[in-house]
Amino acid sequence: MVGATSLREAIRLGHYRGHTAGLADGKLQADVIILPNSLADDFLEYCMRNPKSLPLVGVNRAGDPSLPTLGEIDVRTDLPQYDVFHAGPQTWSRTDIISLWRDDLVAFALGGTFSFEHMLRRNRIEVRHVAMSQNVPLYRSSIRTQGVGMFGGYMVVSMRPIRKDLVDRARAMTARFPHAHGSPVHVGDPTEIGIDDVDSPDWGDAVDVRPDEIPVFWASGLTAQSVLKCSTPEMFITNTPGHMLITDLDADADVGQIRLF
Repeated sequence: MVGATSLREAIRLGHYRGHTAGLADGKLQADVIILPNSLADDFLEYCMRNPKSLPLVGVNRAGDPSLPTLGEIDVRTDLPQYDVFHAGPQTWSRTDIISLWRDDLVAFALGGTFSFEHMLRRNRIEVRHVAMSQNVPLYRSSIRTQGVGMFGGYMVVSMRPIRKDLVDRARAMTARFPHAHGSPVHVGDPTEIGIDDVDSPDWGDAVDVRPDEIPVFWASGLTAQSVLKCSTPEMFITNTPGHMLITDLDADADVGQIRLF
């Protein structure tokens, strides 16, 4: 298995630009949100009030592109793909953001559900999108987050079909990863959380839900991107959905021991 440092180096050198599902088993993967410092305090509070959607595992200092508590990381180069948003609906995709970096930018790292998928697979719970070499399906839900300042809106969720007799096991296992969204936020009928068609995800790839399976939904760090798009700050940058930062932290690290700076 390729280690986290080697994977980041391959990404930094442009040798890998794909999604990171199924990579670096046992390591914490994270969504990255980059904002102007003028918004950082409110966004930090927004994360603190919504730890299920936005489990904060690292923050840098304004203008410093490193995240030393998570590894030898440069947030300008170490994500496979970036989405750059300016005020308005247009989005630009980039493979690095070196030319866009500014002294007032702050990066937030949010633990992601890819971090616990190795544990599911190890316990013979199939992770369908990994088995099919696809990206996880993601949906806008009707679950509200607790707003702070200009930040507020609805939770984005990821879905994994789980065999009916294994749902309780999957729930208990993922609860051990609160810094990676933890246990599911919903099990069963997608319409109960505002999802009309599970076969048409808003992001990622659709996967089959077989007759002996139930759709199980976990909170997603993509909530931040969705909320920010509605808040229309002058600019912000995120990883492209599913193209996560691979950190040096063990996925089952004690969340209480994760330092933000």
